Formats: sequence, C-alpha cells, structure tokens
Amino acid sequence: MKLEKKRSLAARTLKVGKNRIVFNTSRLNEIKEAITKQDIKDLKESGAIGIKEVKGRRTIVKRKTRRRYGSIKKKVKGGKRKYVILTRKLRAHLKYLKQNKKITQEEFIQLRKKIRNSAFRSLAHLNEYIKETQK
Repeated sequence: MKLEKKRSLAARTLKVGKNRIVFNTSRLNEIKEAITKQDIKDLKESGAIGIKEVKGRRTIVKRKTRRRYGSIKKKVKGGKRKYVILTRKLRAHLKYLKQNKKITQEEFIQLRKKIRNSAFRSLAHLNEYIKETQK
C-alpha cells in the first residue's frame, strides 16, 4: 500500500518534514481513508500518526575565532627598534664598567654575548645580574 501522498499531506498539515512522519501500521486503513487536513489532525490526536523527534545537535555551537596566518592581527614593527635601543644602552654601560675596572675582560665578553641574546630586560636587570655574579 502506497501512502506517499498521505505522508506529504501529513507533513504539510503538521508542519514537519516527510521523514519525521510515522504511521501506525495497525491503523493504515484509517490513514488511507483520510482526505482532508482535518482528517490528518484527528488521526494525529488519536495516535494513528506520530512525529519523530528532531535528530542531531539542538543548539548551534558558536565557533571560536580562527587564528590562521591571514587572520592574526598584531603589530610587526617596533620589535627591532626596541632591541637596538636597549642593546646600545647596555653595551655603553658595559664599556663604562670596563673602563672603570668594575668588571674584567672575560666578564665583559660574557656579558656582551648575553646582551646579544636579549638575556636582560633593562639596565637595572643587567646591574642586578652583575652584583649576583661578583658575590
């Protein structure tokens, strides 16, 4: 028994998709006799026609912002300039310390290498490091 037309009528009447309509197999003759939308509504109330629950995810999960190469917005400039200013300041201070014999030649070379590697945040940090190593 083909009930495709009845299924589409029920889907339109009950405002759901065709795949969600379920017919009670023991009451197929009653469903076959239904012609109008009111007939379909009455069959739904009596239990001859059922509706399946919606499958899948109910709530839409919002995507987090994507961090790809094109979408990362950060300032590129400024890093090198900051490095140059700090390095010059620290090297000048090292030169002053060496001239006044506060540090040895070996310490001078070692500290210059550390400055080049950006080991110090500031002049105060460099001075603190020198005090710790001389103890």
